[in-house]
Amino acid sequence: MFTLTEVASLNDIQPTYRILKPWWDVFMDYLGLVMLMLAIFAMTMQITKDQVACLPCLEEPDEASGVKPNSFTQQSAQNGVSAAAPVSTSLPLVTKDMPDEMAHEIHVTHQYSQPEPTGVRTNLDYQQYIFINQICYHVALPWYSKYFPYLTLIHTIVLMVSSNFWFKYPKTSSKIEHFVSILGRCFESPWTTKALSETACEDSEENKQRLTGTSMAQKHVSLEGKDESTNVNSSTPMIGVKFSADKPIAEVPSSMTILDKKDGEQAKALFEKVRKFRAHVEDSDFIYKLYVAQTVVKTVKFILILSYTSTFLAKINFKHICEPDIKQLTGYRKFYCTHNMAFMLNKLLISYMTLILIYGMACLYSLFWVFRRPLKEYSFEKVREESSFSDIPDVKNDFAFLLHMVDQYDQLYSKRFGVFLSEVSENKLREISLNHEWTVEKLRQLVIRNAMDQQELHLFMLSGLPNAVFDLTDLEVLKLELIPDVRFYAKVSQMSSLLELHLLHCPAKVEQNGFAFLRDHLRCLHVKFTDVAEIPGWVYLLRSLRELNLMGNLSSENNKMIGLESMRDLRHLKTLCLKSNLTKMPTNITELSPHLIKLVVHNDGTKLVVLNSLKKMTNLIELELHTCELERIPHAIFSLTNLQELDLKSNNIRTIEEIISFQHLKRLTCLKLWHNKIITIPSSIAQVKSLEALHLSHNKLETLPPALFTLPKLRHLDVGHNSITVLPPDVGLLHNLQHLAINSNKLEVLPKPLFRCTKLKALCLGNNALTVLPEMVGQLVQLNQLELRGNCLDRLPVQLGNCRLLRKSGLVVEDHLFEALPVEVKENISRENNVSFTSGL
Repeated sequence: MFTLTEVASLNDIQPTYRILKPWWDVFMDYLGLVMLMLAIFAMTMQITKDQVACLPCLEEPDEASGVKPNSFTQQSAQNGVSAAAPVSTSLPLVTKDMPDEMAHEIHVTHQYSQPEPTGVRTNLDYQQYIFINQICYHVALPWYSKYFPYLTLIHTIVLMVSSNFWFKYPKTSSKIEHFVSILGRCFESPWTTKALSETACEDSEENKQRLTGTSMAQKHVSLEGKDESTNVNSSTPMIGVKFSADKPIAEVPSSMTILDKKDGEQAKALFEKVRKFRAHVEDSDFIYKLYVAQTVVKTVKFILILSYTSTFLAKINFKHICEPDIKQLTGYRKFYCTHNMAFMLNKLLISYMTLILIYGMACLYSLFWVFRRPLKEYSFEKVREESSFSDIPDVKNDFAFLLHMVDQYDQLYSKRFGVFLSEVSENKLREISLNHEWTVEKLRQLVIRNAMDQQELHLFMLSGLPNAVFDLTDLEVLKLELIPDVRFYAKVSQMSSLLELHLLHCPAKVEQNGFAFLRDHLRCLHVKFTDVAEIPGWVYLLRSLRELNLMGNLSSENNKMIGLESMRDLRHLKTLCLKSNLTKMPTNITELSPHLIKLVVHNDGTKLVVLNSLKKMTNLIELELHTCELERIPHAIFSLTNLQELDLKSNNIRTIEEIISFQHLKRLTCLKLWHNKIITIPSSIAQVKSLEALHLSHNKLETLPPALFTLPKLRHLDVGHNSITVLPPDVGLLHNLQHLAINSNKLEVLPKPLFRCTKLKALCLGNNALTVLPEMVGQLVQLNQLELRGNCLDRLPVQLGNCRLLRKSGLVVEDHLFEALPVEVKENISRENNVSFTSGL
């Protein structure tokens, strides 16, 4: 026999799961418990009291059995007296030893003193009655009377298992367990209370502002009407920027920003758990389908139980007629039987059917609720309306179904849980934690002096921009890298020394007052991005900007258009650097043509085809086109009459026959054609009289034309990393030459006229095949850099000592060659550079 505790354990669900049990499931659980108690009670009663009592029913005299009923028996049978009733007399016991006269006297006395007995003499002994009762229990009683308690127990257990199967099934129990755990922590988290409290404070402030604004509007209607046009004209239009028009940005009270560090870390962990749980659960609807399936199973079970149970209700009777095949043993074919539990079982069955009917109604309602509304979609619209977190996303599938189930328990759970689905809430938490960690003192320790002797701060991979940054009033350069949430508030106006800003993969937002400061003070801006849409819209409105660097994908695969905004407001921009993958020059940069003086395009190997827009930029002084896959010098460049420096590094230029056209660029002083595939230099290069610097390193040159050495103003010549075997003697004609780099070639001999270039300050001859360094090197009295490493020299000339400005740091040579020099020469070269600035000049 089962105890109540053992059977009730089948319905033992953890108390934390109660939030996922709506009222009908709870009601059905209680009904199941009542049915379970009813089954156990019926089983107990049946085991202890369930019996059948049977008496034979007399018919015709039975010759075979030897039983001959007398007239008394027949009369009793007619009167309906049971044949099994014993005949009771009060006669004295007559024995064989008694004399006949005495016996006769006893019979006569009894005959006249006692009435005649009633009943039927059956001649059955006690064992036969027991046997007949057992036979008739199994033959005469309907099976439902005997097994009703057991069926009730089985049905109840099945219904209990069906009700809680989704809590136990492995594919759903893990998700439910995680959901309940996360939901409970989100409900009790201090951050939830804090966020909702801030929402309440913001709502109250908005109401006050709304009331104040209404009263002020009533007082100053005419004034507003006058100033409206003025405000519209004076306000700066914002492109792609939201200046919190819906809700003003208010400083959070200091009391509200206090959050325990441990609580903050737990809240951040909860945000991460909620994000992962949503991604894990939202991709399927298995929990929903399983709950629907178990509800359908319970409904079908209810219909089945009710249909077959109702047919047996009328068959549970107190009286039954039994006709067992035991006539040869007892002499009777038919028996009258009584079932002593019939009345109790009948009442228990009616009670059970009533409970099942109520249970079924609850099942039907649950099915109606399941199919009445889309439970695989859940909207936080009401929560968004009641809170300041308008970005709480709607959820779907199993995540939505679990939230619908929680709403049946208490809608407050979903409201508090929605806080952890909001990115705004998460950003607020990060901001508070960030400001706790990054104080002014900690930031000052990271400030360094850069190469330009400026105070620079570089922040990398933080959750946001700490408010303490705005207190660094002496900061000149601010670099922000991989910071997902950068916001410039009005406090940025305190950074009066800020001139340069780097936003490297940092989508920055700016508050209106903060934008006004950046617009008037910022001089240099670097923006690195992945997609052009990540460029903040306010970048194109910084009217005081002098230099703008854009690094990222500027081309769109959909429309093949350049996604830059209008640049007409960048009125003072002088330098524009585009490191991207352009196929044509952006048409919008022509708006900068009146004032742009430097344009840099680093194209990362993408072929730049269209360059016509360059013709309009006649004020350009410097132009760099790197890795643009150019095969020739673009003709559009020849229209840039003010160009002074041209850099075509890392292209596929093979021939430079167009170089003659550079003679029209009267101001061109520096030409960089390095890292290309140039084979020869045309003689027409002599026409470019204004050249002062020529970079032809990392090409495929084998010879240098004599016309090259007729450029009168050439001061810097770099032909390193080629295949030049002979340096022409005409190099001595370059009287103004100060820097000559011919390293990494195949030179074997240096021409003597080279040393007539007495203004040489740097001579790079490394990695050649030189065997001798001429003694005339001593004539280069202004030489301060000499590179000789990688040749086949046996010794260095003593005349190196005449190069008074040459120092050990500027002499690049093998150690054994240097050690072979005389002591005086080594001392002169190794001594500290104590030459005064005037003498050096």
